[in-house]
Amino acid sequence: MKKLNFAIIGAGTAGLTTAILLAREGHHVTIFEQVEELSPVGAGLLLQPAGLAVFEHLGVLDQALKLGAKVTGLEGQLANKRLLVNSHYHQAGNNLYGLGIHRSTLCHILTQKLAEYSSHVTWRMNHHIERIEEQPNEIRLFGTDQQHNFDDCFDAVLIANGARSQLRPKAWVKVDQAYPWGAAWSIVPECLNLNPEILHQFYDRSKIMMGVLPTGAIPSAPQQRLSSVFWSLPTSQLQSFLKTEQSKQDWLKQVSDRWSDVAKWLEQLLLDEHNQPQWLSAQYRDVVMSRYGQGRIGVIGDAAHAMSPQLGQGANMALLDAWAFSQSLHAAQKNQQIDWSMLWQHYHQQRRPSTQFYQFLSRLLTPLYQSDHWWAGGIRDLTFPWMYQTPYFRKEMAITISGLKTGMFQHMSYQQIAEYQHNQNVLIQNNQSLPEYD
Repeated sequence: MKKLNFAIIGAGTAGLTTAILLAREGHHVTIFEQVEELSPVGAGLLLQPAGLAVFEHLGVLDQALKLGAKVTGLEGQLANKRLLVNSHYHQAGNNLYGLGIHRSTLCHILTQKLAEYSSHVTWRMNHHIERIEEQPNEIRLFGTDQQHNFDDCFDAVLIANGARSQLRPKAWVKVDQAYPWGAAWSIVPECLNLNPEILHQFYDRSKIMMGVLPTGAIPSAPQQRLSSVFWSLPTSQLQSFLKTEQSKQDWLKQVSDRWSDVAKWLEQLLLDEHNQPQWLSAQYRDVVMSRYGQGRIGVIGDAAHAMSPQLGQGANMALLDAWAFSQSLHAAQKNQQIDWSMLWQHYHQQRRPSTQFYQFLSRLLTPLYQSDHWWAGGIRDLTFPWMYQTPYFRKEMAITISGLKTGMFQHMSYQQIAEYQHNQNVLIQNNQSLPEYD
């Protein structure tokens, strides 16, 4: 088959992963980024087993394990010290686990892998794409490069420039709105007061939520293990969080009244004059699309399906998008050409059920943890302990957290994603067996 020339807009998790998979197959990839230099900003994130399966498919899992922090489960504690959430990956399947990782470490691992295929990759840093125009046999991109206009032609384009993308076709967007709650976060030296293999969360009704995530290390300081701390707040309060000494004391008292061991650790951090934590804010969006691709244009990652981080699936879903696009490209090869209609039918078949499931569940659960509804926390506190005591629900919730669900009663297998069979398509080849999507 003739090798294709792809444009990818955005060098986040979805963009970099897709670039690796395309370049590995011999296609040429041009990556457009607005910034002059990649320097990812953000708290640590949790790669779920489904995302780690994609890492294994890429051949970067071993490197990620060296720098990341292995996470065996999630425990959520109420103010009365009772466990509300008690989910562990082994309940979903033997040998499954998550990986806490710093965003800069994730970017480093992916860019290092991409460098192995440098002859197939062109970087266009400090480029701003303003418009995409689809023509019968090509895609044209129009934009600016250091205030100079440019336009260029490609076989196809993938839009991967994040939740606030202005490039995704507006006709495909059903929902695009900001969540009223976000989080203040900081990355600090590892918390030794807590189990370093557990993502710890702390809740009081739906108004207080804190998380401590093992985050591993960054490549430049591999010996210093880190934790990410999250504190949930309405977006209107994010910029003022811990700006005064009194606000620090008030916050420590809030935590101490509920979880004294964690408060002691946080107090030590805040009293260290030489290494004060830097607190930044994270705001989230809800983005729902009727389709993720058509013709020679596709949308992947947060640009396609941003959601609340309540289920910890953002990076996970971006990795699965990249994997599914690569698989669908193989499935759409026909007479040495690409049948683009077949590609997107296959891609939607692979990604739509899973994405819809996680977006629905995230939208359903978020108010139980982050909202002003007085009743939300009470309902959660009554129902969740009962569910975790029921073996069937306990297993299903562990599979859900693992990122492997494709519906209420279906899920993928880790091995199905992890396997890499060079130039061999093992997925559906018959166009008649693919469903049509509106």
